[in-house]
Amino acid sequence: MKILNKLKERWQGIEYPFLIHSTGELSFSDITEQESVNLSEVKSGDVVALIGDFDPKSILTLLQLFDKNVILVPLTKDTEAQHDYFFKSALVDVVIEGSSVRRIKHNIKHELIQKLRLEKHAGLVLFSTGTTGRPKAILHDLTLFMQRFDTPRPTLKTINFLLFDHIGGINTLLHTLFNKGTVVAPNSRSVEDILATCAEHNIEVLPTTPTFLRMMLMSGLLEGNVTESLRIITYGTERMDQPTLDALCELLPNVDFRQTFGMSELGIVRVKSEARNSLFMKVGGEGVETRVIDNVLEIRSKTRMLGYLNAESPFDSDGWYNTKDIVEERNGFYKVTGRISEVINVGGLKFMPSEIERVALQFENVEHAKAEGKPNPITGQHVELTIQPASNQDVNKADLKDFLNSQLPNHMMPKRLKFSSISVGHRFKKN
Repeated sequence: MKILNKLKERWQGIEYPFLIHSTGELSFSDITEQESVNLSEVKSGDVVALIGDFDPKSILTLLQLFDKNVILVPLTKDTEAQHDYFFKSALVDVVIEGSSVRRIKHNIKHELIQKLRLEKHAGLVLFSTGTTGRPKAILHDLTLFMQRFDTPRPTLKTINFLLFDHIGGINTLLHTLFNKGTVVAPNSRSVEDILATCAEHNIEVLPTTPTFLRMMLMSGLLEGNVTESLRIITYGTERMDQPTLDALCELLPNVDFRQTFGMSELGIVRVKSEARNSLFMKVGGEGVETRVIDNVLEIRSKTRMLGYLNAESPFDSDGWYNTKDIVEERNGFYKVTGRISEVINVGGLKFMPSEIERVALQFENVEHAKAEGKPNPITGQHVELTIQPASNQDVNKADLKDFLNSQLPNHMMPKRLKFSSISVGHRFKKN
């Protein structure tokens, strides 16, 4: 049965809203009964870039494209400057934006795309968000990816904070659709709007990022502005620091904080936090195996991607994926302490930038901190630390140096300390 028909059956007779959007409250039938984009020129097996958001037209077009068995590339306007690169890397045949449908001519073929076409399977292309190198085009078998939604699961009223081009955003949308829940699309992803949206619509789950949670904490808006309906805050896509988590747990004692962990290469991985105030987590779920080699986490997953369209496969001969995440292990739980590429080596003493950032974030009025290893002719590397003060607040440089000196060993002390804004990407990750 086609996905759209399957969902129509599930939602039959249900009039509470599936989507709460700037245009109002929309039931699932409201979405399916609107005017469709003309997809007559789109063929099964086409690679289709859909530039959209969690709005009614984009959602309907998304579901119709699933049923056409295309290889879907979800994109947003936020990444417009990179779209030409995305189109070339994913070998896009068709671009859809709003009601506009245009075809791109090319004669390039890729064996992984050809494999999906031969099997008559739909596909999904997502782009990596790493800060080193160009984004990689990650190809999933969408037909297999959709099988996870066959099993009914409980759903809570969720704000769709993660974006249309993110595996977490797509997963939240589909989980809500298949389990007859309600998803709320915020007007913007500012702290003020997110808190106001949560209160207005009695949001129960807020999926977000550590960077955004730091922004919430430093805004001073949490006390008295968090709706009592909010039960769960999930955070992932980058490393969380313990001081921020501790402060949030103290401010919001009735909220359960849950860490998520996943990479677009591996699909959705189930995670269980050791406790609401713990950064240790258990990674696993059906079809997922983990192991630690030289303190680095490796994962083998049945829901993994088929491969990259513009890079070599990262899997070893046995199917293991090196996450490049350095972890601390305790009773079957893992805590991510950094990335291989981030290791700083000062005179043979190795440590993670997070150890310095954790201390810096404890100093009053520090909103973001970023430690980096820089070349040094004598010690190999030294530490440079960038500090972003909280809005309209000052940080005394001399006092901060004294504080760091009292907390850090000599080899971790920054040789250069500067004050500057630390960029945050459109997905609310610290760049």
